[in-house]
Amino acid sequence: MFKQTIATSLIALAIGSSSAWAANDASSVIKIKASIPTQEFHAMPVNPEFGKDETMSYDPVKGSLSSLRQTFNVKNTTGSIHAYVDGGPPNLFNGNTLQNIPLVTTFNGVTLTANALLVVADGTATTAGTQADLVISAGAAPSGASGDYTASVTVIFDNVPKTL
Repeated sequence: MFKQTIATSLIALAIGSSSAWAANDASSVIKIKASIPTQEFHAMPVNPEFGKDETMSYDPVKGSLSSLRQTFNVKNTTGSIHAYVDGGPPNLFNGNTLQNIPLVTTFNGVTLTANALLVVADGTATTAGTQADLVISAGAAPSGASGDYTASVTVIFDNVPKTL
């Protein structure tokens, strides 16, 4: 009986110890993402983090918001690159449409609209290493505007084949 009690106690101790070890386990989920563009066409920011959480800082002295600027690597071996803002130029919005602040998006010096416009010409777009700047600027804020503003800008790049 004494041997059986000791054996039962040792089993309970072993089970208790293993559950204590399990309570101290740690794990980490690592999500990995990679994007490799085609050799024929791409338009991608140099900084892969661009666009995830951008901030336009407010300057109270000038009464204006800072611009966002990002260099893009671009290439199209079959023609030119056209771009447009999906849905047209957006506004910064704080919940009150009377206090909207218009945004102007330019790519390679071309002001983008809802219609596709040439932003990189045929000859320029063909070589690797070609770069162009995307700039998003805020217009003037209406009088009395305040609060937290948000906007989403989607720029679409089109691969436009050469025309003969």
